Amino acid sequence: MNKFFLKLFNKKKYLVYKNRLQEIENFNLYNKIVIPDIKKISLALETKKKINFLHSGHLGDVVNSMPIIKEISIKSGCNLYLETDKKIPEEIFYNDHPFGNNYLTKGATKKLIPLLEKQNYISTVKEFEGEEIDINLNLFRKWPINFNIDSIRWYFHLTGKHADLINPYIIVEPHNKIINRIVIMRSLRRQNKLISYEFLNKYENPLFVGLYEEYESLKKIIRNLDHYECDDFLELASIIKSAKVFIGNPSFGYALAESIKVKRLLESAPNFPLVYPNGKNAYDFYFQSHFESLFEKLYKS
Repeated sequence: MNKFFLKLFNKKKYLVYKNRLQEIENFNLYNKIVIPDIKKISLALETKKKINFLHSGHLGDVVNSMPIIKEISIKSGCNLYLETDKKIPEEIFYNDHPFGNNYLTKGATKKLIPLLEKQNYISTVKEFEGEEIDINLNLFRKWPINFNIDSIRWYFHLTGKHADLINPYIIVEPHNKIINRIVIMRSLRRQNKLISYEFLNKYENPLFVGLYEEYESLKKIIRNLDHYECDDFLELASIIKSAKVFIGNPSFGYALAESIKVKRLLESAPNFPLVYPNGKNAYDFYFQSHFESLFEKLYKS
């Protein structure tokens, strides 16, 4: 039966037909692309003493790949190569993305490397210059998988390994000056429009550590909000490490807070549920009353 006829006159059968076509397409992709990728990764993990990883960003995705690299480093040396200026496909639209149509810029990579160099499970971290790669951590972008799972677990399915998500996987020293602040890093995209940060006006020490335009947007709501420009992401991580409470939406800042395991709140967006807290002193929220009560719980603990 013609699919256009079904679409017009029998929507239920059309949806069944459409789902079946998607299953066939996914199965073909699985056999053509996924299985060869998995075999290559498995062989490298079984035979190589040094594993070369490639990541092209986003920043939060790089941080979220650290648990699996740490897990693999138990048996193999690990090198991480960061590919800069890789273009986001035109069919994917990111509103208010700070890097425009790039996943990861050279400037951001330069700020990220000092933090990753401090992690003792990575032997080498540098910008990609054509080195031989054993595990391409970007493969999830072309695989037929649903993105609406905990984004850290993308890399579990890619490698077949499962890592510890309860304990810190980014180790950093506390900041030597900026301590015990309410630290906020909230991107302009992936915001939950059901909630407001206005109640934080009654607290004395909120500090914003994201981009200045992000700070200006939130400053309209939190009148006593301060802004601090970090030298690099090592300093950013050290400020988050020293926070009394960290608040962020699904973005690089929350990925860092999650990796360090500070007291943290995640502003979850109902239309983008792919980030989840793991471990103690960590909560996500959708609604205002929960935001305020969970913040108070962490603030007083």
